[in-house]
Amino acid sequence: MELRELRYFLAVAQEQSITRAAEYLYIAQPSLTRQMQNLEREIGRPLFIRGSRKITLTETGLLLKKRAEELLALYERAQAELSAPPEDVCGEVIIGGGESYSVITVAEAARAVQNSYPSVRFEFLSGDAGDILEKLDKGLIDFGIVVDLPDVSKYNSIRLPLADEWGVLMRRDSPLAEKDSIERGDLAAVPLLCSVQSLTKGSRLGEWFGGNIKEQHIAARYNLIYNASLLVKAGMGYAIGLNGLINTTGDSELTFRPLNPPLSTNLDIIWKKYAVFSRPAQIFLDALKRETEQDIG
Repeated sequence: MELRELRYFLAVAQEQSITRAAEYLYIAQPSLTRQMQNLEREIGRPLFIRGSRKITLTETGLLLKKRAEELLALYERAQAELSAPPEDVCGEVIIGGGESYSVITVAEAARAVQNSYPSVRFEFLSGDAGDILEKLDKGLIDFGIVVDLPDVSKYNSIRLPLADEWGVLMRRDSPLAEKDSIERGDLAAVPLLCSVQSLTKGSRLGEWFGGNIKEQHIAARYNLIYNASLLVKAGMGYAIGLNGLINTTGDSELTFRPLNPPLSTNLDIIWKKYAVFSRPAQIFLDALKRETEQDIG
């Protein structure tokens, strides 16, 4: 299986049509059809469900699509890094993580790098801990930002100096908005919007609920607090999340109340042990170490 074949396969998957994919790739349709047939024979399973109007992927095709995207991303990254002039500091640093105000420390380190090396680019990817760890293990990102990861011994890590405060995002006209803080009993009979990660076994929020968070009235789960804020505005319930991510000042319809007893969370930026960094990634790491030492001091 060659990289060219994987690119062709991804084009067919994207266009859902051999004809449109061939036009996009500037190759003859019969040639593309033969190459996809050869790919299916090599794998030993069908990759496509050929309908009258469009082509969809089988379960094997979906798996190949995911792996092909990962392989091509790694190849293109390596090609870009190796082709850069050795005297220049240029390239990309990819950082994945969840939403947190603590990321401001990472942003300040990135800004310091770009001030000195304008050709260095940064890409920030959002995702929960599972997504971030998978991408980090596969080399698809350089660094991951994780919330209260129980065991970071598999990775090198730096704890970010700022801690995040947990609380409840609600409408200003909600009954609970009259309180200064929110206790567990206040949430017993109201619809809650919780992040996917907070519902995992052993989460800090789960401990705050006494280990029975899934017994609460969970109206919806979310990955991005912005989407949750729209659900709150629509009256779907109360979103449990971190402070400082949604503007609740001025004319905002929303307000935030901290949990009582207080619950805070720490973030670590992690990277693979024995990682071989590109020059931009190493320069960023050095800048981050300086930034965190400055903040801690």
